[in-house]
Amino acid sequence: MLEGLPCPQVPTRASGSVGSACARALIEISDLDQFGAFVERFAREQLGCENASFCLTGEDGAGSFPYAATSRRELRIELADGRAGLSLSFGHGVCDPTASGSADFSWIDLVDLRLRELLQTRNLKRDVEMARNDETLQQALYAIANLAHSNLDISEMLARVHEAVAHLTYAENFYVALYDDVRDVMHFPYYADSDDPAVSDARFELAARDYPSSLTFEVVHSGRSLLGGSAALRAQLGFGNDPRLGPDCVDWLGVPMLEGDRVRGAVVVQSYDDAHRYSERDRSLLTFVSQHILSAVTRKQARERLEIEVQRRTFEIAETNKALRAEVAGRQRAQQMQAALYRIAELASGRCGLDAFYVGVHGVVSELLNASNFFIALLSDDGSELRFPYFVDERDTPMSARRLTNGITEWVLRNRQPVLATEAEIRRLIDAGQMVMFGTLPKCWLGVPLLLDHQAVGVMVVQSYDDAYDYRLPEQEILQFASLHIATALERKRTHERLLQAHADLELRVEQRTEELKLANQDLRTQITVRQHVESRLKHETLHDGLTGLPNRAAFLLRLHEVLQRYQRDPEHNFAVLFLDLDRFKVVNDSVGHLLGDELLIEAGKRISSCIRAPDSVARLGGDEFTVLLEDIGSVEDACLIASRLLNVMVDPIRLGDKEIYSSASIGITLAHPRYSQPDELLRDADIAMYRAKAHGRQRFELFDEQLRQEALNLLDLESDMRRALTRNEFEPYLQPIVRLADGSVLGYEALLRWRHSSRGLLLPGQFLGVAEDSGNVEQIDWQLYERVCSRIADLGDTQAYVGINVSARHFRSPNLVHSLLDMLRAYRIPTWRIRIEVTEGALLQNPEQACATILHLRNAGVLTSLDDFGTGYSSLSYLHRFPLHALKIDRSFVAGLQSDLGGSSAAVVRAIRALAGSLDMEVVAEGIETAAQCEALMRLDCTIGQGFLFAHPRPAAELMTTAH
Repeated sequence: MLEGLPCPQVPTRASGSVGSACARALIEISDLDQFGAFVERFAREQLGCENASFCLTGEDGAGSFPYAATSRRELRIELADGRAGLSLSFGHGVCDPTASGSADFSWIDLVDLRLRELLQTRNLKRDVEMARNDETLQQALYAIANLAHSNLDISEMLARVHEAVAHLTYAENFYVALYDDVRDVMHFPYYADSDDPAVSDARFELAARDYPSSLTFEVVHSGRSLLGGSAALRAQLGFGNDPRLGPDCVDWLGVPMLEGDRVRGAVVVQSYDDAHRYSERDRSLLTFVSQHILSAVTRKQARERLEIEVQRRTFEIAETNKALRAEVAGRQRAQQMQAALYRIAELASGRCGLDAFYVGVHGVVSELLNASNFFIALLSDDGSELRFPYFVDERDTPMSARRLTNGITEWVLRNRQPVLATEAEIRRLIDAGQMVMFGTLPKCWLGVPLLLDHQAVGVMVVQSYDDAYDYRLPEQEILQFASLHIATALERKRTHERLLQAHADLELRVEQRTEELKLANQDLRTQITVRQHVESRLKHETLHDGLTGLPNRAAFLLRLHEVLQRYQRDPEHNFAVLFLDLDRFKVVNDSVGHLLGDELLIEAGKRISSCIRAPDSVARLGGDEFTVLLEDIGSVEDACLIASRLLNVMVDPIRLGDKEIYSSASIGITLAHPRYSQPDELLRDADIAMYRAKAHGRQRFELFDEQLRQEALNLLDLESDMRRALTRNEFEPYLQPIVRLADGSVLGYEALLRWRHSSRGLLLPGQFLGVAEDSGNVEQIDWQLYERVCSRIADLGDTQAYVGINVSARHFRSPNLVHSLLDMLRAYRIPTWRIRIEVTEGALLQNPEQACATILHLRNAGVLTSLDDFGTGYSSLSYLHRFPLHALKIDRSFVAGLQSDLGGSSAAVVRAIRALAGSLDMEVVAEGIETAAQCEALMRLDCTIGQGFLFAHPRPAAELMTTAH
């Protein structure tokens, strides 16, 4: 027996058969270590082999024997499947086991049999253990897969994953890192460490450049797993020690999470206990599990992104539905209001009296809101009394007329503002002695003024005695809107009744005057007869030109009238009118004198007459203007042929005295058309076509078209109206606030030009500014606008607000701009800082040196300059820094294109303009802000000042000043 080995007693030879003794001993053995010890001892005692040894080969990997032996000194037994074998090596002095009469070796078969049984038992135990491990792994993977579809957030899901991994291997210290290979950063959605209790925050990121000694970054960069002590791994990789990465661990195992060839992150376990180390099996296991963790994380992230997108789209749809419902409600309300206005218009135009009109108005208002108690109060013609032509009330009797006092109705009339008051508010004013109340005190009282030309002519009132029926701002807006049309309709109705009375008076006067006219007509007939005789004598003189002998304008128009009437009766009689003007005739007059100029006109008349047929007519209208009437032409080509012939004969030189004069002509052609009803219309259109021929280079002819006539008429009318508007002061400033985007506080205003045209209404600059520039009226218009701004700027309530005025390029060409502007400010006692000028890029670049000097002079005087519509022109730093500008105004086209996510080109342009202005220390103002989303996007782009319809529409300066007071 060897000491310390729990081996059964080895039977001796005397105890009986060696095989039987061996069998009994082998049955008690259940462990391979005990089995080996027994075999060695049994061989030594039974065979006398002092150096006998036992070795199990094959499955356990033992490939060599501890003692050298020859084939005669070695006994080797191999199992049938070849996986393992029993080998015995004998020392010297032992008999040959294969010789006859040698020792009994039958026990070896028993040893072989028992060894097979023990190996099979061990393999079965190993298979059971592997099956348990596989089951544990499968359960963990199922758990991870189920967690991917749970409602847990990613950190809670990974905590459950940690629990599943802990069933597979030692994972007290466990974390998951997700890797962004584009930015080379990691974040840790889950982190658990007993010695380094860092807080898991998925938003906290680590950049690889900041942590060069990180083993985790080495895993994600290399795509390979690492196993070993952290200090040893760093030494192996050549990394230094970084205290920020936590304490060193006894064993560290990290595996990458791979998506194809792409590394998406890493899973790491580590041990601070020497009793817990990781093996290659743990590495393979964690590598396998990491792919399932990556799949779970990817599904969870995709689900979270999907939920966020669904929430966003749901919110957008809800907002869209809300906007649609509001739009539908607004349209229904608008339709209701439109129907009410039609009713009011019908009442105003109907034949009913005023009493019926008031009843109808009450019915219309009752359709819009609760109007059980309703009355209309009107101011008397002399303004001293308040009358109540219509009064319906549940509790009070109709009121009689009264002198104006401090009643609540008079308050509305006096201030021309609506009043919405509750019983408590009215009682407080009454108790304070500021107001008196006539009749029963209502629960709610709403009154709006009836305004005509900004003058209050009456008040329309609804009131309620029941708490269930009160009025609020929407009812006030409805009643106020209706009052505007009711006031107009009421005035129209009253005017109609006055007209009826006036017509009756007029008929009486007409009868009286008719008799008087009969007597006067007799005298007129006598005078007409005398005039007819005089006219017959003067007719010939009046119908011919005294210089050329050709028919004059009057004769030409008479003949043209006859031809036009014939064409209207029979369109087959086609005709054309040619309007001919000599080119550069004024130069001839100025150079050779008027006498030779007259000879040139006579010769021109002769040459023109030589080119026409017998029925055609030639006339001199005056000056160097001639007309030709071509009758019964076949087509437009006939008129063009005659025009070409006229141009050719006028090219030949004309000898006047000792000089040869070369002249030419420009011709406009008008063809007959059913739209013409008067001869003047044909002549006018031919004249327009002639001016187009001159504009296109002279010595040519042009055919008239309708577009040409309309353009000429519009320009002519507009220019004439513009000159009258200057004398009537019809140009006025509209002010739009410039505000701070964060809180909407007003910093200043921009003065916008408007033309309150007497017939066309309010015109915007785009409708007339081009004509003003061409006609040279733009400077007068601007100075009229500047003067109106300066005269009213002191009335603005905010004394810190400035007003920006637009200055055109023509002003910058004038050397007197600075002195004139500063003199105007001094005359109205306006501080220079309260006026800013706004210029466009084109105005600066026409004459850069003078523009720069002008802006600098104004800046030194305290008047700052803003560059308007920036971004639509050159928008370059190369010229911008040359001018002493104070602010840039971003054009509205870029603001309109802003998106909430700051995507697209508009956000890029605004960001670039903001950076450009910042580099030059300039203020930035955004124009055309119409939505809250645009405002928010601008603030996110660091633009703090703006203007647009979101904050206020341009309003007349007088209205702003009234509001300020």
